Amino acid sequence: MRGENRARQWISELSDRIGVARWAALAVTPALLAEVDQHAAAVRDILVFGVEGAGTVAAVVLLTSYARGLLEIEPEWTPASWIGVRLMAVCQLAHLHDTRPLSNA
Repeated sequence: MRGENRARQWISELSDRIGVARWAALAVTPALLAEVDQHAAAVRDILVFGVEGAGTVAAVVLLTSYARGLLEIEPEWTPASWIGVRLMAVCQLAHLHDTRPLSNA
């Protein structure tokens, strides 16, 4: 539970770094919404099919680990960059699934 709380806090901070303006743009820009949805599907598939035991781990924990890995590779990012859109997808998945494991549904 403690790890889940830390992961949830980290995702919340990441969401804040993405910024209110970018989240607002998501609501009114169909192309951005479609791009985030595509990234979310790709991330979900990578984790569900590529991580042994993923079905037993809280999604927020798994997604936090994935996002941290992205940021190790690309620490300098902007919300409009490929990494920024990928991170938006991670945040959405984390909020959607929270402590439930990710599923391919």
